[in-house]
Amino acid sequence: MSAEVAYKKIFGFPESLKDNPTHYCPGCGHGITHRLVGEVIEELGIREKTIGTAPVGCAVLLYDYFNFDIIECAHGRPPAVATGIKRVQPDKIVFTYQGDGDLAAIGTGETIHAANRGENITVIFVNNAIYGMTGGQMAPTTLIGMKSTTTPCGRTQNCEGPPMKVCELLSSLAGVHYLERTAVSTPKDVNNTKRAIKKAFQNQIDGKGFSLVEVLSMCPTDWKMSQVQAVDFVNNDMKENFPLGVYKDKDKD
Repeated sequence: MSAEVAYKKIFGFPESLKDNPTHYCPGCGHGITHRLVGEVIEELGIREKTIGTAPVGCAVLLYDYFNFDIIECAHGRPPAVATGIKRVQPDKIVFTYQGDGDLAAIGTGETIHAANRGENITVIFVNNAIYGMTGGQMAPTTLIGMKSTTTPCGRTQNCEGPPMKVCELLSSLAGVHYLERTAVSTPKDVNNTKRAIKKAFQNQIDGKGFSLVEVLSMCPTDWKMSQVQAVDFVNNDMKENFPLGVYKDKDKD
């Protein structure tokens, strides 16, 4: 690889991304995940036929960052919207980009039923274990003992129950083709996340059905941590509660 090519690969950005300032907090993992999605779409040559669905949450301004069609959805409804788009225009590549509150709380029903039907869509699920944009409330994925604005003394097993594990939950559904949990807290994790996202999009191109990639991500602001502490929290706490790995892959069954 020449120095010029290497420079562009590291410091440039694909046409699938817009050159706009980010609204995300310092240390947030959304920007990394956006970059990976943009790179994958560019590498697969599908930008002109891709339609994304945006959630309510920190990623609500998705259309500011991606250089292709984005549809804004009601809270929790991206899987339902994506289903409608894909069924009406099956030649399009349709994906949802959702946080834990959007996907696993308000949109639990939409997520489970789209997965169970085996809808041929790609789901990018960013799990930072808390509601971000709406004020730092407890999410379905908030860890035991973790403080939030609605659990100021920490989440408890007896009162709020354990955190929801989405990949494990969906793995029992016959319609699901591919599930993998990754992270963006180390360089190795970033590379693995890109590989998983690329596979999830390729599955849709090949007509294989429902694919979901769960990405463990940092939220220093609502965790009340420094950026370094947030990375350590993902590596030491979140990964222990949400083990990384492939939870279903019909290509290998």
